[in-house]
Amino acid sequence: MRNWLLPEYIEDILPTEALHIEEMRRRIIDMLRVHGYQLVIPPLLEYVESLLTGSGSAMDLHMFKVIDQLSGRMMGLRADMTPQVARIDAHLLNYDGITRLCYASSVLHTTPSGLTRTREPLQIGAELYGHRGLDSDLEIQRLMLRCLSISGLDKIHLDLGHVAVFRGLIRNAGIPPEIEAELFNVLQDKDIPALKDLCAGMGRHVNKRTQQALLLLPELYGDRKILAHAYNLLPDYPEIKKALDELETVGKELQSVVDSIAFDLADLRGYHYHSGMVFAAYARDCSNAIALGGRYDEIGKAFGRARPATGFSMDLRVLSRLIKPDPYPKGILAPSRKNNKALEKMIAQLRDAGQIVIVELPGHKDNKRTLDCDRQLVLRSGKWIVEEI
Repeated sequence: MRNWLLPEYIEDILPTEALHIEEMRRRIIDMLRVHGYQLVIPPLLEYVESLLTGSGSAMDLHMFKVIDQLSGRMMGLRADMTPQVARIDAHLLNYDGITRLCYASSVLHTTPSGLTRTREPLQIGAELYGHRGLDSDLEIQRLMLRCLSISGLDKIHLDLGHVAVFRGLIRNAGIPPEIEAELFNVLQDKDIPALKDLCAGMGRHVNKRTQQALLLLPELYGDRKILAHAYNLLPDYPEIKKALDELETVGKELQSVVDSIAFDLADLRGYHYHSGMVFAAYARDCSNAIALGGRYDEIGKAFGRARPATGFSMDLRVLSRLIKPDPYPKGILAPSRKNNKALEKMIAQLRDAGQIVIVELPGHKDNKRTLDCDRQLVLRSGKWIVEEI
């Protein structure tokens, strides 16, 4: 085996794509900044207990782990940045009111999320702490859609779900945790025969209406008509009605800024992580979600300070491959300066204007092609000017 081969699902990012990703990152971070979201940069490595505390526990199987040679304790390479940002909000900033934070950096996964995905996503996202309600849900969802728009994506499809629907059925029926876990798994897998078997096995311990509602959940996917069916067919529990009201309100608010909206009442993604509305954005010609998010109230509880929160994240690598990058910009070739003040001033002016200027090094005149320049600085009538090569 060649020693320089990279591991599976790990890859280099070459100049054209790297520039494309970096420009996208800058646009998104700048846009989040003017909306009041402050940038934080958590460490890549932390003690496992911190990374898996509370909502982060679902990441256990996705996390690389190493032994700290200084303390002997187990450390983890982060697989998600949200638990880290929650720790920063709860312990380091410790504000009483609303906190808006954003981040952009690599995370590492032990396995890829899909055949075409990397194990080193470039995660960018935003979190809003300290507010419980639809106004903050809408702010985060609008920001996510705006991030996709300024990245160059249009025709976005938005899926909306709410974990309170399933949770309300479970709690009101008194279904024990072990059965709840089985129901969660079969609903995640859309395994209808297994769901029917589970509901039939509940027998007299769970009323018929709850069984029918659980069997109905996988069918409750589609446009706003689905919500009307849900109002009529699901039990009239307060938490379910509140969840449906919230979905209807958000759907009306966002229908003019997306290409289409669908509601999925069986979407339990992050069920043990989220506490309210969840959402996923999709682009044309891409079957997987390109951005994910939701509400996760009480996320800071494990850090000693419970806080309502909502947020989203996306992978810049995925986004960059959905949008054709511009060719890498050509440069301007400049001769060696040789203490030429006028030439140095001209080079500085061009670079200040954002132009790429490459100063020729002695002995490399025969390799100009590799410098990727289409113009050059030449001296004409005592002035340095830019000419095409």
